[in-house]
Amino acid sequence: MYDVIIIGSGPAGLTAAIYAGRAMLSALVCEKDYMGTGQISVTDRVENYPGLYGINGYDLGEKFREQAETLGAEFYEGEAENFEKTAEGWKVIFKDGSVKEGKTVIYTAGTSYRHLDVAGGEKQRISYCAVCDGFFYKDKVVAVVGGGDTALGDALYLSKLAKTVYLIHRRDEFRANKALQKRVAETDNIVPVMSAVIKEVTGGENAEGVTYTQNDEKKNIAVDGVFCAIGSVPNTQALEGVCELDESGYVKAGEDGITTAKGLFVAGDVRTTPLRQVITAAADGANALSSAEKYIMEL
Repeated sequence: MYDVIIIGSGPAGLTAAIYAGRAMLSALVCEKDYMGTGQISVTDRVENYPGLYGINGYDLGEKFREQAETLGAEFYEGEAENFEKTAEGWKVIFKDGSVKEGKTVIYTAGTSYRHLDVAGGEKQRISYCAVCDGFFYKDKVVAVVGGGDTALGDALYLSKLAKTVYLIHRRDEFRANKALQKRVAETDNIVPVMSAVIKEVTGGENAEGVTYTQNDEKKNIAVDGVFCAIGSVPNTQALEGVCELDESGYVKAGEDGITTAKGLFVAGDVRTTPLRQVITAAADGANALSSAEKYIMEL
């Protein structure tokens, strides 16, 4: 039996594993994707992590993982499906039927991309990862949908590859940080399309255009591909009925990571928090491990 089973290998989970090693606690990091490091791995450039300005997201994630491994964390590839409370702690049941047991669980499974829920939203050439797929649109015309940090960051990345990047946002101003907004405004081939509500992705099998309304007028932009960055959905299906979730599916917990289920802690983007960034995820991982350590000491 492990002292702590960590679900997820993003910044929150890997930080929890690092702190577990420092606390001399046995930790098993369970990851859905082999050698994964979370959504940070597909971020082109990280400018707000102290001491590592401008680092590539993949490289930052690898640094987290290497440190966790150095401090003794074990890794297991599998997707957690159910959790059962036992007298000794918790059983984690995976989709393949395997079972792992721990005195505590720290759940850091993060979020998934929110999909574009409009007519034609399932066509080919609609992507949720600019870093993954941007290369295929060299010298082409693309649309980026969204107005937050991810959307503007994607637009800036794609501007180095695509001929034109239409940045479509449903409000009259972006939600992204001011530094990103300034860089977008200074990039000639990024064309903001504001107060635009997307109604349909047009085309045959592939996305070939975006139809939207702007000031009650219906318009269309011809594109070669669409990139979506319209928010996230928490990966908490496995926790339904296990601990309390809010109306959006996020785990109700404060900075200490303590949930309504004893011995089950949470960290990172999956919990209720006003800010979801790499640095807050890492801090969450440290806090959740500290709470788990105190819980174990009282058993």
